[in-house]
Amino acid sequence: MRVMASSTVVPVPPVPVEGGKPSRGISIRSRLSKLCQEGQPHLARHLLDTLPRASTAVWNTVIIGFICNHMPLEALQLYAEMKSTPCTPSDCYTFSSTLKACSLTQNLMTGKALHSHLLRSQSNSRIVYNSLLNMYSSCLPPQSQHDYVLKVFAVMRKRNVVAWNTLISWFVKTHRHLHALRAFATLIKTSITPSPVTFVNVFPAVPDPKTALMFYALLLKFGADYVNDVFAVSSAIVLFSDLGCLDHARMVFDRCSNKNTEVWNTMIGGYVQNNCPLQGVDVFVRALESEEAVCDEVTFLSVISAVSQLQQIKLAHQLHAFVLKNLAATPVIVVNAIMVMYSRCNFVDTSFKVFDNMSQRDAVSWNTIISSFVQNGLDEEALMLVCEMQKQKFPIDSVTMTALLSAASNMRSSYIGRQTHAYLIRHGIQFEGMESYLIDMYAKSRLIRTSELLFQQNCPSDRDLATWNAMIAGYTQNELSDKAILILREALVHKVIPNAVTLASILPACSSMGSTTFARQLHGFAIRHFLDENVFVGTALVDTYSKSGAISYAENVFIRTPERNSVTYTTMIMSYGQHGMGKEALALYDSMLRCGIKPDAVTFVAILSACSYSGLVEEGLHIFESMDKVHQVKPSIEHYCCVADMLGRVGRVVEAYEFVQRLGEDGNAIEIWGSILGACRNHGYFELGKFIAEKLLNMETEKRIAGYHVLISNIYAEEGEWEKVDRVRNQMKEKGLQKEMGCSWVEIAGHVNFFVSRDEKHPQSGEIYYILDKLTMGMKDAGYKPRNNSNLNRILESSD
Repeated sequence: MRVMASSTVVPVPPVPVEGGKPSRGISIRSRLSKLCQEGQPHLARHLLDTLPRASTAVWNTVIIGFICNHMPLEALQLYAEMKSTPCTPSDCYTFSSTLKACSLTQNLMTGKALHSHLLRSQSNSRIVYNSLLNMYSSCLPPQSQHDYVLKVFAVMRKRNVVAWNTLISWFVKTHRHLHALRAFATLIKTSITPSPVTFVNVFPAVPDPKTALMFYALLLKFGADYVNDVFAVSSAIVLFSDLGCLDHARMVFDRCSNKNTEVWNTMIGGYVQNNCPLQGVDVFVRALESEEAVCDEVTFLSVISAVSQLQQIKLAHQLHAFVLKNLAATPVIVVNAIMVMYSRCNFVDTSFKVFDNMSQRDAVSWNTIISSFVQNGLDEEALMLVCEMQKQKFPIDSVTMTALLSAASNMRSSYIGRQTHAYLIRHGIQFEGMESYLIDMYAKSRLIRTSELLFQQNCPSDRDLATWNAMIAGYTQNELSDKAILILREALVHKVIPNAVTLASILPACSSMGSTTFARQLHGFAIRHFLDENVFVGTALVDTYSKSGAISYAENVFIRTPERNSVTYTTMIMSYGQHGMGKEALALYDSMLRCGIKPDAVTFVAILSACSYSGLVEEGLHIFESMDKVHQVKPSIEHYCCVADMLGRVGRVVEAYEFVQRLGEDGNAIEIWGSILGACRNHGYFELGKFIAEKLLNMETEKRIAGYHVLISNIYAEEGEWEKVDRVRNQMKEKGLQKEMGCSWVEIAGHVNFFVSRDEKHPQSGEIYYILDKLTMGMKDAGYKPRNNSNLNRILESSD
């Protein structure tokens, strides 16, 4: 939290004394001033109206009273009445206070009018010009064409530190940081002593740690009053935190002997901002032990953010209890942060309980719980909450729309997505990144043409990087790899520099194309732009190289990736499994556990599959047993299928069948029985295979899976039961099922060659089939006898 100190205050005119006794005018002013101090400026105004002829000083007292009671508009109205009163001239205190009122109300037009009054009065008071500087710096927008602040500063005959402070603050506000530093240097050269406010104003302009240390050293030089000024200390902590120099920020914090709540909050916020939540919580605990700090809303918000980053549910419960104990009425903004904290800890049900128990909610409360539901995969529940939010007349804003579009993307629901898009159009809602959300939603809903139309609506120069990334990812997800690469090249033509998201989106396209050449080019780009250290890019590279057959490249990328999460480990384990390197997969799984990274459901699918491919049955069964007992991950159909396949591959078909039988309804899935059916055929368990085949034909007939039907017909054919073969094939024809044709590719000299069954489209197909015939003859000469059944071949050919 950045602390900014005001460079001007409302001046209070001196009280003159006549003959050692207050005059009648002075007693009236004292009465008016007392009423204002008691928070009754309107009574002071009524008293002013009863006076037959009020002096300028009396008018100033009431004007200043309105300002001090946070009523600047009334102060300006009173000034207008004063101007219409004859023989009541404005003095420097009148102008200074009314200019302050203009600053508070951001009323530039009235401020300019006051400036013209000031020029006509020929007042050259330094106090008035300081107020004029402050008014323009407060009211002028940063992009203003007329720099009245500089013009006023230039005509000032005498400038004190307040004027310089205002100028430096104005340069920072208008992002002219070098000018601010030069102004500070000029201030020092003119022998004007800077105030703590000077340092507060100039710190945001400091560009690097070295310069920051120089400025802090200068602050130290001016003595203890500067070092212990809470505004200067807070600003210095913010400066070093923004530059990522937390050690220096902590040095400033520890050196301060006069810490208030603001200083403690700034140090906690600095740690949270730099993803050091543990240190932030530690400072919070120290604040509780100290008598200097009193926890306020900002304190709790910072610590709640720290616990959210830590994702420690036990600590979250403790902090929640502490907040309830120490705040008589918990502000809505704090409760909203608590909901986010529980959601980040993956306890969205607790987050909803907090929401449900709120006596007062705002739009942020609704958006927070809706976004929490979407982020935790409860998309349908989030949609129901949006409906309830509308019923209770809360406004639907861009945050709600973002959550709705994300839910539609997760559900692959074009219906919900189109409704949300229509709502955006009808209500004219626009927000940053909206096009990328819409493109992503339509792409995931398989409406890639709609994504293209949205993408093409904007000129290439108007598209941000998120929009380019969304279109690239959309093409990749819809298996349009060529188009994804073309869009990437178009982005490069328009000088768009890819980031980590771009690479993570385009790399899967290399996998589907089987092109290691393009993957290596992207890898080289990542190295040159220091993106290879990104965990998502590293994971995508591991996956791409593995699927392209370059397992050694995948290993090298994994080893060199400095940051690894559960997805990175899972991807590498899966890569080892797909290449039959089961022992390496097991070693990596053990390393993952030793590093304290918790495996999830997908990790167990990867390691169980690796054990299955490599025949490591006992190791796989041990890992399966540890899922629920040790890691609290409940097995699902995918895991049961892996175990059944693992047993079936090594010939333990009956054991696999008995395993599935023990599962009861949990194992009654077509994928699991299909796996056992394949094992029955491979290991000659035809009677069991025929029993399972009948079971498969009678279950989940609505699923259009042709592969299992072909497998069943092959088992019947090998047993010579041709009537059942015909029955299965006829069922396939009636349901319109057709076995998906396999595709192979090989990359030669940077060109990817695609092949499918009976393919004659390749320009060198004649030579290819000649070589294949020679290989077949060589295999026969070597004694290989392929399984051959003329009747089966006849049936399969007629089916094709």
